[in-house]
Amino acid sequence: MNFKNITFMNQKYTSNDIQNDEFTHDNQDIDYQNLITRLKEISTTITLLEKTIYR
Repeated sequence: MNFKNITFMNQKYTSNDIQNDEFTHDNQDIDYQNLITRLKEISTTITLLEKTIYR
């Protein structure tokens, strides 16, 4: 995107602001996916530990 200025909801954004916002959004998506992956790994570990304990 290469906008000089745009007005949206009474705020002005430059192209740098939009690019930074997109970058932040991308990072948040990556962080969210990493979190989901880690939580699945933790859940698997807990399940294995429970099976070991209750044998």
